[in-house]
Amino acid sequence: MLVSGTRLGPYEIQSLLGTGGMGEVYRARDTRLDRIVAIKVIPAVLSSDSISRQRFQREARAISALQHPNICTLYDVGQQDGADYLVMEYLEGETLASRLAKTRLTLEQILTYGIDVANALDAAHNRGIVHRDLKPANIFLTSRGECKVLDFGLAKVEAELPDLQGTLDSPTVTRPEMLTSPGIAVGTVAYMSPEQARGDPLDARTDIFSLGTVLYEMATGKMAFGGKTSALIFKAILDEIPPPPGDLNKSLPDRLDDVIGKTLEKERELRYQSAAEVRTDLKRIKRDTESQRADTAKTGSGRLLLTGPSRSRKFALTAFTSLLVGRRRVRCISAEETRALQDTPPLVRTPLVRSPFTH
Repeated sequence: MLVSGTRLGPYEIQSLLGTGGMGEVYRARDTRLDRIVAIKVIPAVLSSDSISRQRFQREARAISALQHPNICTLYDVGQQDGADYLVMEYLEGETLASRLAKTRLTLEQILTYGIDVANALDAAHNRGIVHRDLKPANIFLTSRGECKVLDFGLAKVEAELPDLQGTLDSPTVTRPEMLTSPGIAVGTVAYMSPEQARGDPLDARTDIFSLGTVLYEMATGKMAFGGKTSALIFKAILDEIPPPPGDLNKSLPDRLDDVIGKTLEKERELRYQSAAEVRTDLKRIKRDTESQRADTAKTGSGRLLLTGPSRSRKFALTAFTSLLVGRRRVRCISAEETRALQDTPPLVRTPLVRSPFTH
């Protein structure tokens, strides 16, 4: 472990941020630019291990190929006294895992974070990079409201990536790069896709399934696939279907159930085929939700709202009926609009009346 004041090239270590299986992450200062950075150091004992070193090199190349606002930026790479290190942007905030352990997210947060992660995956997939270890612990929520995907150490690289000027002592990575033997599952068990759990060849759609498990956990506060042992979790991933998120969180729109359900299809041919498709559907839900809230905010000044029949799952009530009752305008709304209205601040909330036409 490095102590405060230690120098790695032009970088001065300030404090330890965290440790993991691949080494330590430190807060440091770039003495040339006088900026704070995060440095991930792989100890010399691990640098001498070929698998650990190749994983470290792979992460460096994957991140260097991705310049995206929803992916942690790589500034530099280096080696000192047999230890390799990555220099990345310093992020203030917390991981999604930490946030979920403390509180339940709002619908707006679920959709915003989901869109941001889908953006990051789309950028990676377009460069031939499959993350393979997407989970709440690898998603960072900054104090400025940004969402960033971290840790490409298990990424599968399927496209030619640049050699970082020979810094890591290795040739350019070419298609395809596989550091695991066939039949070996790679990733964090609870967030694996069925094909990942079986040790099958993977493509970008494995990340879509993992995104689905993250969306599910954001929406419900519970993991989609759990168990006391890895064997039980594998069985759940391969054979079981989790309860619809809407059954565990009644404030969710049914359309979000549909999106999450499609990301969690066991057969990848039936799953979303790209992160861009997931992003588009999440954006539609966000747009429509915001529109409904805006409409709700306009329903004050002497108008009554009648709650129409509850929607059956999978089908949204899209038609509204307008009536005139005396001098007041009466409008029937869907159950989804009712929930949105209940989230509206009390000052703009209007009284709800149960429709006499429903049973």
